[in-house]
Amino acid sequence: MYEHDVIVVGAGGAGLRAAIAADEEGADVALVTKLHPVRSHTGAAEGGINAALQEGDSWDLHAYDTMKGSDYLGDAPAIDTFAKDAPEEVIQLEHWGMPFSREDDGRVSQRPFGGLSYPRTTYAGAETGHHLLHTMYEQAVKRGIEVYDEWYVTQLAVTDHDDPEDRVCHGCVAYDIKSGEIQGFRANNGVILATGGLGQAFDHTTNAVANTGDGCAMAYRAGVPMEDMEMIQFHPTTLPSTGVLISEGVRGEGGILYNDDEERFMFEHGYANNEGELASRDVVARAELTEVNEGRGVEDEYVDLDMRHLGEERILDRLENILHLAEDFEGVDGLEEPMPVKPGQHYAMGGVETDENGETCIDGLYAAGETACVSLHGANRLGGNALPELLVFGARAGHHAAGKDMKTAEIETGPSAKSEPGDVEPPVEPGAIDASSGDVAADGAAVEPTAVLESTVEQERQRVETLIESDGINHAEVRADVQETMTENVNVFRTEEGLEKALRDLREARKEYENVAVEDPSRTYNTDLIHTIETRNILDVAEAITLGALAREEFRGAHWRAEHQERKDDEWIKHTMLAWNEGQPELYYKPVILEGDEETYEPKVRSY
Repeated sequence: MYEHDVIVVGAGGAGLRAAIAADEEGADVALVTKLHPVRSHTGAAEGGINAALQEGDSWDLHAYDTMKGSDYLGDAPAIDTFAKDAPEEVIQLEHWGMPFSREDDGRVSQRPFGGLSYPRTTYAGAETGHHLLHTMYEQAVKRGIEVYDEWYVTQLAVTDHDDPEDRVCHGCVAYDIKSGEIQGFRANNGVILATGGLGQAFDHTTNAVANTGDGCAMAYRAGVPMEDMEMIQFHPTTLPSTGVLISEGVRGEGGILYNDDEERFMFEHGYANNEGELASRDVVARAELTEVNEGRGVEDEYVDLDMRHLGEERILDRLENILHLAEDFEGVDGLEEPMPVKPGQHYAMGGVETDENGETCIDGLYAAGETACVSLHGANRLGGNALPELLVFGARAGHHAAGKDMKTAEIETGPSAKSEPGDVEPPVEPGAIDASSGDVAADGAAVEPTAVLESTVEQERQRVETLIESDGINHAEVRADVQETMTENVNVFRTEEGLEKALRDLREARKEYENVAVEDPSRTYNTDLIHTIETRNILDVAEAITLGALAREEFRGAHWRAEHQERKDDEWIKHTMLAWNEGQPELYYKPVILEGDEETYEPKVRSY
């Protein structure tokens, strides 16, 4: 057993920032990560970091843009906290050595991004996430923060109280990928989940292969509700053959979208008469797919993104990485011809329910970054708001977990925050096949931290042994079925029939997963075992996304419903919540908080 004050699960942007913050408070902190920190998916972020830094801009303008972008499903306390803290975090990054792009006078460059009323996106070429990750990893090394590299956390060590709000998290269990050892990690103060996104629930995604929703699923099974899981962002510009991201920075610098008729359709077809290509991501993604579906797509699949008019000097200075991606994956020279792009799954606005300090309803358990839902992004995230989210809420979670005295959170968490029960009639029974498959301590009497951890470790060892020693099907068959139905039926355009089909398909996939086994009997670098465990998490998050999408009968932000083509503020300014409830998902709602520090945000028509 390993023991530290604070255990951070995941070592991307949110995890590193949380660990640094906990270290700043004097805590003994450790990062436990299935990837080396600089291999984390934060490194793939290209566009930039939003912060109100210049005269003429302000935190409240940033907050307003974020609330508008969220289609009024974001919580004002989270949005205001974020917009106020972001400038300080960006300045701190610069002091740590982040190599921001700069203007001729030496100031940090800021460029326009979709949905912003002011050019407040700081960046480092088109490799902002890469530089951010390395800058913060340097800080972790400098501080001597211990990193358990290639240790895959598979379960949280949580007490087995009936009420999730009475439960306590005492640590986690991890599998050493190098040796096959399974060990407990005891956290004296808290565990912070920072495991990133869940893109592998879809087969066309910008997300890395490692983004399998681990933190979301573990917290969900341990009793933490998941919030607004139906809100999935599909980025408008991904490469058709791979899903590789083409930065919004291309459009921020002036890149233009054309259909097969060489029309600048964002303007000419009235999708965004004012902002055009710089409308919010959900608007642009729907516009592109509409062009394709109505027969104006290039090769009936994609549209063209043209940046040739920007000139070679500007492209090489600010977007050089984009040239390499287009050449390597599509064989296109962006200096000479347009790049093919189409929407692809990119980001989960929903996630583990937390408050502004990163706390969940389980004592000692926190979440930050894409794993968490605070709710900052509501129904749609603005480009450039993900990286500052990692910084702001990673830092807040780290400080709080390490014992810093912070302002009491305004956002309530846990089932006690419920305002009304949910109402959804899925075509099949959702949830676990075996209702006893929750992730809490096996011994209901175990409340002493060491006993809880030992019980959970033993559970996990038995599960791994069963997977390795049994005969059965390969998990890849199940994962492929999940990804296929999610991409087909829970994509940009959603119908009731499609969502119900997805739920039936997911139920069959759950049944099939009961028969999975790991063919590789080894204990060293058993990637088949790792992927098999990940597939269970993919199943849980995919079902939660689809249940939320079926329940929300309106069109808001990234959530488009064929049968419900309007935003219904009277009924649906509320968060969709899902609790595991011993393997049977329970749907309920809690109110959105629109009362901010300076003003109460009034829902308005969202146009660009």
